[in-house]
Amino acid sequence: MTAVLEVGSREVAVDDDGFLRNRADWDTEVASALAAKEGIELTPAHLEVIQLLRQFHSEFQLSPAMRPLVKYVGLHLGADKGKSIYLLQLFPGSPAKLASKLAGLPKPDNCL
Repeated sequence: MTAVLEVGSREVAVDDDGFLRNRADWDTEVASALAAKEGIELTPAHLEVIQLLRQFHSEFQLSPAMRPLVKYVGLHLGADKGKSIYLLQLFPGSPAKLASKLAGLPKPDNCL
C-alpha cells in the first residue's frame, strides 16, 4: 500500500513504514516533513549526518546498518560524532533506520 506525505503543495509517495517510494522525490523539504512525522525538528547536525548517509548510499549502493554508519560518521565527521550515543541523540530508537528514512533511502537490510 502507498501512503502520501504532503510536502508544501506536492504529494510524495511513501510506503507503510514512511520510507520514500521514489528516492528522486527527496530534498531537504521532504526530509523536514519526514522528520516532523517522527517528532523531530531537523537541525544542521541532523542534516550533516543525513547528507553523509546519502553519500554512503551513493558510494556503496546500500543503506548502512548501525555499526558501519558509526564507523563512516567517525571517519568523515570525527571521533566525537562517530559514536552510537551521538547518533541516538539525533535519531532516537534506531539511528540507522530513522536516518535512512529521513535521507530518503531504503531501510537498512538488518534493521527491524
